[in-house]
Amino acid sequence: MNPDFWTDPDKARQTQIAIGRLQDPIDGWQSCYNIVEDAEILLELAHEEGDADTEQEAADTVAILGKRLESFELECMFSGEHDTNHAMLTIHAGAGGTEAQDWTDILLRMYLRWCEKKDFPTDILDLQPGDEAGVKSVTMMIKGRCAYGYLRSEMGIHRLVRISPFDASGRRHTSFASVFVFPELDDDIEVEILDKDLRIDTYRASGAGGQHINKTSSAIRITHIPTNIVVQCQNERSQHRNKDTAMKMLKTRLYEREQELQKEQHDQISGEKKEIAWGSQIRSYVMQPYRLVKDHRTNQESGNVDAVMDGNLDPFIKAYLLWQGNKK
Repeated sequence: MNPDFWTDPDKARQTQIAIGRLQDPIDGWQSCYNIVEDAEILLELAHEEGDADTEQEAADTVAILGKRLESFELECMFSGEHDTNHAMLTIHAGAGGTEAQDWTDILLRMYLRWCEKKDFPTDILDLQPGDEAGVKSVTMMIKGRCAYGYLRSEMGIHRLVRISPFDASGRRHTSFASVFVFPELDDDIEVEILDKDLRIDTYRASGAGGQHINKTSSAIRITHIPTNIVVQCQNERSQHRNKDTAMKMLKTRLYEREQELQKEQHDQISGEKKEIAWGSQIRSYVMQPYRLVKDHRTNQESGNVDAVMDGNLDPFIKAYLLWQGNKK
């Protein structure tokens, strides 16, 4: 190692992060080889001893290997600049009051269940409870390798069709919610934010059902005046920590906005038309009169609505990555 490596701590830390990102897939493939060896040993023992239990254990080990390989197959499709980063995911209820707010709460549970299956830690940064039920809006941090690469496929409008549990007449309702996904930016990416462009407000945090109410005004809302981008954070009891997190959220939003503007300019110059405009409906979840989840970009479908709502999103994510790759 270069003896001057630690003279610049920030650069050294970024180098270590880069090494870690390269090492992670190597370790992952090594673990797959180890699983194969374990399965071979178990299978040999099962045949030698005629042990059905050991044979089943070998089959279970192969099943684990299959899931690992499916994850690696998805990660091989990630080509975006920030695909390996952690992600910030925000869900906003559309028009429709309690119906839409309940749908937002259902989507939140779906993404939390998906994160549990991936062993991705989550942290609710801000949650605005609904007036009667559900959630008006929620923002959460999702930490995990390639979290943004996976979840960028979820960005857009999600539509629900069902018999409303809030309608005494039992009529069918359609609800909408929007999902936004942003990568957590590395510290070495610079985004200029001027103090004069910010309006910072404090307020008392609150949680669903009136729980976890802060007795002090520790929650932070930051408005970036030139772009009218608003971010807020209330998950910490410390006002200082909430402000730090909100500033990180603002930095991410401003960076993504600049990236979108540059892409729009490029599309105009090249004469390309975006097939999926921001805010367009990307997926429908139909529970009545039939049961079906359909992605309108890829035509990927699933009749097992309950499994999808329980976080089984990988088939849709894979189909999106293949569809996006074929467009290039």
